[in-house]
Amino acid sequence: MGMFKKKVKISNVFDNSKYFEADFWIDTGALYSLIPQNLLEGIGFEHEATKNILLADGRTERKLFGYCRFEIEELTDKAICPVIAGSNDSIFLLGSTALENFAVEVDPVSKTLHPILAIIAGFH
Repeated sequence: MGMFKKKVKISNVFDNSKYFEADFWIDTGALYSLIPQNLLEGIGFEHEATKNILLADGRTERKLFGYCRFEIEELTDKAICPVIAGSNDSIFLLGSTALENFAVEVDPVSKTLHPILAIIAGFH
């Protein structure tokens, strides 16, 4: 799959005035979004838990886990999404849970995100 980036505004869940913007790699293979911890601390991020994560090179690490408000360029919605606090020099990844929260699919050819219908299963 082709990789591409989108500009994302990340803000504190409770205070929109605390935010930063960065270019995030779209990564459908990552469950959670990854953001450098120092930037999260700068907007007053408060972790709710720690999670074991598996890195692409096969190592596992225990990282801080919490939530931030996301705004993705070209999309009109805002969504609160789960995040992993990466090392201060980590790359920015927009993971599959964020993409699902925005109800978008990835088109790697046109390097765009397309709205999809949210699927709600139920029985009568």
